[in-house]
Amino acid sequence: MIKQKGQPAPEANAARKAVWGWAIYDWANSAFATTVMAGFFPLFFKQYWSVGANVNLSTARLGLANALAGLIVALAAPLLGVIADRGGYKKKFLIYFAYQGVLMTAALALIPRGGWPWAIFAYALGNIGFSGANVFYDAMLPDLALPGRVDFISSLGYALGYLGGGLLFLVNVLMTLHPHFFGLADAAVAVRTSFVSVALWWGCFTIFTIAWVPAHQPEGNRGASSIRQGLRELGRTAAQVRKLKAAFVFLLAYWCYIDGVDTIIRMAVDYGLSLGFPPNSLIVALLVVQFIGFPAALIFGKLGERWGVRRSLFLAIGAYTAITIWGAMMSSTTDFYALAIFVGLVQGGIQALSRSYYTRLIPDRKSAEFFGFYNMLGKFATILGPALMGLTGLTARRLLMPAAASEVEIATVEQWATRLSIISILLLFGIGALLLHKVQEPVQPGPNDCGH
Repeated sequence: MIKQKGQPAPEANAARKAVWGWAIYDWANSAFATTVMAGFFPLFFKQYWSVGANVNLSTARLGLANALAGLIVALAAPLLGVIADRGGYKKKFLIYFAYQGVLMTAALALIPRGGWPWAIFAYALGNIGFSGANVFYDAMLPDLALPGRVDFISSLGYALGYLGGGLLFLVNVLMTLHPHFFGLADAAVAVRTSFVSVALWWGCFTIFTIAWVPAHQPEGNRGASSIRQGLRELGRTAAQVRKLKAAFVFLLAYWCYIDGVDTIIRMAVDYGLSLGFPPNSLIVALLVVQFIGFPAALIFGKLGERWGVRRSLFLAIGAYTAITIWGAMMSSTTDFYALAIFVGLVQGGIQALSRSYYTRLIPDRKSAEFFGFYNMLGKFATILGPALMGLTGLTARRLLMPAAASEVEIATVEQWATRLSIISILLLFGIGALLLHKVQEPVQPGPNDCGH
């Protein structure tokens, strides 16, 4: 797949093995994103661990856990990235954070009914492990991607992630729907067993990453000296990010449009419930996104190589614009399934090509620290979209609601406010596209460039 002309066969085989070892980690950890984060944890937290609490209180507790974990990773990512680059710790940090996530995911199966504080504690630490490992997983891409293959390799990781996460999630959904078929007592036992299956899946497949991906030599000193050096370097890196105009403007563009993408991912189920769609249909739609995302991410990687990455990113942003408008007008579960198909076609592509495009704009030897800033923005990119939707919905409701409204009028206004709230996301895609248009690509292709 990646053999270069004149490259000795053993070296080519080692490079190919390293690429597959790197990509398999996405296959491994995506099970946490699908089964735990998107699927079972929110439902199980409300119905099992927060039994007796009102809906708003359990939602607030869950939101606090997500916010706390995201804030910790967002603030720590740039510093950890600098230390990893200076001390050669990228692989070691990935292993540490990954197995922290594995252990905490397995611990979820041990938490008894009503034990919401322990559930929040384990979930927050698991989320930190998942997100923290991704900082160093992304930062390994420039070390592995041979010239001409960076877009495809980035897309390969996302594609395997969609397939692996989707396959295990499908099995877990079947376990909860038909627990007796799997020898389980009931749906609650099936969910707890699903958490164990995610931990085993994540932990076992990560072994391939550990075995096949080589650890790169440090640029600086190890140990305490690398930490001191990292602290000193962090400020210089922040200043360098601002001076590298192309990278800085791209990060701003990425912050906007990926916020729109993440908002659609996170709010789709809530939006569908608000429109009265049945929960089972929403779970099916989530599975559709996973399995459509597998081939689509690979296709987008090839498209980036042949047509150009920036053009492909504009295509994906345009597709999300159309998805947002369609979503505001949909009226049936058939529309929701169709939208799930279109989201699956572009979601992995925009994520993968954004990552590979960023590698073109940053220094070769500072990938971890620069990806620390990249992932920091990714974590903060879950703030603007939901807030924009909420404010738009509340404002629309206040302006449209008649003084003495009947129940029918109230229901109509509520639905229009919900639809207008999703339209507000177009602002993020518009600003992101304008900023991306201003990004000046390097004149000379670097070692990480695809050279098209």
